[in-house]
Amino acid sequence: MTLWLPRGFSAETELEVRRSRFITRLARVDDEDAARAVVGSVRSAYPDARHHCLAFIVDVPDAQPIERSSDDGEPAGTAGMPMMEVLRGSGVSNVVAVVTRYFGGVLLGTGGLVRAYSDAVAGALVGVPLVRPVVRKLVGLEVAAAEAGRVQGALMNRGVDVVDADWGAAVVLTLAVDDADAVLPLVREVVQADVDLVPLGEQVAELAM
Repeated sequence: MTLWLPRGFSAETELEVRRSRFITRLARVDDEDAARAVVGSVRSAYPDARHHCLAFIVDVPDAQPIERSSDDGEPAGTAGMPMMEVLRGSGVSNVVAVVTRYFGGVLLGTGGLVRAYSDAVAGALVGVPLVRPVVRKLVGLEVAAAEAGRVQGALMNRGVDVVDADWGAAVVLTLAVDDADAVLPLVREVVQADVDLVPLGEQVAELAM
C-alpha cells in the first residue's frame, strides 16, 4: 500500500554521531522538480556544510516511480543509497530526504557512514503523519436549479462527496465516488428521477491514516 506525507509537510530532525551532525529535511513532493527545489532550499539554509546527500521517490501514474539518490561527495554508496533503502522500506512515496552533514573531526568509516545516514532518515520518519492516496471517479449530475440545494444536501447527508457545483439554468453537481454504478440507485432515489451520471475523469483523494 502506497503512503504519502500530507501536502505541504516539511520537517527537520538532527542526529549526532561522534561529533558529526546529520540534519535531515523530510518533505512531501509531487514531482522531480519539487524534490530538487527542496534540495536547493537546504543548500541555501546550510551553505557551509560539506555534504547535502539526498534520496527521493516520486510516484508517476501508470509507470514506475522516479527514484534518485546522491552521495554528494561522501564515499560511493555510503549515503544516498542507504537513505533510499530506508525510504523504500517505509512504504512512503512522494517524499524527499536531504541529509546535511557537518563533519565533527572523527572519521566514521564506510560502515559508520551507512549506519548514520540510514539512522538519520529512519529517525526523521518516526511519528510523521501519513495519508493514503485513493483514486475516485468524478461524475456529473444535472439537476434543476430549484432542486439543487435540496439534492446536494441530501446526497452529502447520505455520505456522497459533492466536490463542485456549476450553477446555470440547470446545475451540474460533481460527485466523487468509488463506484458510479453502485451509487446511482441512491442518486436516483434522492433526485426522484431516472437520471444518469456523466463521467468527468478521476480525482486522487488523500485519506488520513
